[in-house]
Amino acid sequence: MRINKNKGFSLLEILITIAIIVILSAIVLAYNGRLKEKTYLSRANIELKTFAYALKMYSFEHSGAYPADVNRDLPAGLENYLSVAPNWPDAPWSGSVYDWDNWTIDGQKIYQISVRFCPIGGPISACHFPDESWAENFDINSAYYYCISGSCRSHQNEAITYPGYCANCAVQPSNP
Repeated sequence: MRINKNKGFSLLEILITIAIIVILSAIVLAYNGRLKEKTYLSRANIELKTFAYALKMYSFEHSGAYPADVNRDLPAGLENYLSVAPNWPDAPWSGSVYDWDNWTIDGQKIYQISVRFCPIGGPISACHFPDESWAENFDINSAYYYCISGSCRSHQNEAITYPGYCANCAVQPSNP
């Protein structure tokens, strides 16, 4: 009767264990990344609805008027209708900001709150688009936006069909 005194693991057993750990880690990391994107989208939707409600209250108290357009920010005075610090929060995605849009295009007023993913004028390499199917065609002036009224779009200088995504529109006017 021969007794094996070597009670260690073989090289094959160690390699198989490492491979299993690597595969499980990849699955967890992929799930975590997807979960992070869903969290960003959820946070953006909640904040956009909150801003929209505050803007409607602002309009109600200012005889139906909305604040003037601001560039890559939310309008002064809106903080009176929100419980936020003096500084507006950045949008959830890395490098993204909220933007209040008060435009007149072809005689029609457009009111919306947008999430901008690029610095003004680009370059495209500086943009941080969400890893979502609705953002796959995004470009420098693309936005994720919440329409309050009018023919909302990604940017006032772009056609309504320019890539963008409306958070509260029943039919998406853009992002072909």
